[in-house]
Amino acid sequence: MRPGRRALLAAGAMLALPRAGRAERPVADATGRRIAVPDRIAHVFPAGPPAAILLYTLAPDLLLGWPARPPSPAEAAFLTPEAAALPRIGRLTGRDNTANAEAVLASRPDLVLDYGSVAPTFVSLAERVQGQTGLPTLLLDGALKKIPETYRLLGTILDRVEAAEARAGAAERILAQAREAAVRLQAQGRPRVLYVRGPRGLETGLAGSINTEIIEFAGAENVAGRALGPGGLAQISMEQVLAWNPDWVIAIHPDFPAHARQDPLWRSLPAVQAGRLVLAPGLPFGWVDFPPSVNRLLGLLWLPVLFGVHPVAGLAEAVTAFHALFYHRRPEPAQVEALLRPALPRT
Repeated sequence: MRPGRRALLAAGAMLALPRAGRAERPVADATGRRIAVPDRIAHVFPAGPPAAILLYTLAPDLLLGWPARPPSPAEAAFLTPEAAALPRIGRLTGRDNTANAEAVLASRPDLVLDYGSVAPTFVSLAERVQGQTGLPTLLLDGALKKIPETYRLLGTILDRVEAAEARAGAAERILAQAREAAVRLQAQGRPRVLYVRGPRGLETGLAGSINTEIIEFAGAENVAGRALGPGGLAQISMEQVLAWNPDWVIAIHPDFPAHARQDPLWRSLPAVQAGRLVLAPGLPFGWVDFPPSVNRLLGLLWLPVLFGVHPVAGLAEAVTAFHALFYHRRPEPAQVEALLRPALPRT
């Protein structure tokens, strides 16, 4: 056995000793696994960024820190000062698994929370983390349509039922309005959308990707998914972009719009020429993905407006109300205006 793994198992065994005398109760996560958690939960370690955002929106006082990095000053302006000051704690799941096991255990969390895919691979990962640390490790379903259900389940687990119901109800209303808008959009003709990541716009999400889920949910067609089939993230070429000739280009990297308006190939695209290149807001978290958590609900408020199904009037107010409830801080009108300015088409 590797020395690092021995240290992790030993630390997990040490952590399990104090828990033996604490009152516990069994809960079921989204996979049906029944896990004993403390009756009183005071600290939660989020396994990755989606879990951190979910936990922050419901119970910010339980959040131990941010898995990827602390919020930037621009992001912190949309969060509570207490949350913005939390440290980077590393992540336990995903490609950039950077959490130090000793530091995780030293923070003495009551449980580990993961949020995202519930495929067998991620169930096994949750079981492995639990086995290695001695910490109850819960996995919740990150599917967009299951956000209300997820809030209610997490509210029961954390004893935040009332707060969870407020967010679940708001999520249900947003999802219902988005479904209704999608029906209207499909009746008038689905817009063909290319979603691009990175400063040069040559990465996208394929059909069924969690990264493009809200575009398809909103009733638009993901041109990359239609052409390339199902999958996750994929690299694309300018030849493919020009052949697809999308009606809209939605970017998430703040440097991409300026690049596209200067690059001869991107600039030749009719959507760019017509001003149908927009930047999805990304503060404090992305509206399309990055990361794909409950922050995507904001994208479902925005996309029906972008595609002309809902009026622009009322969008700023809806965004403000979302921030106040989910992010625990009501943004100033100037902040919301700055978010929306690059997210709506140029006239």
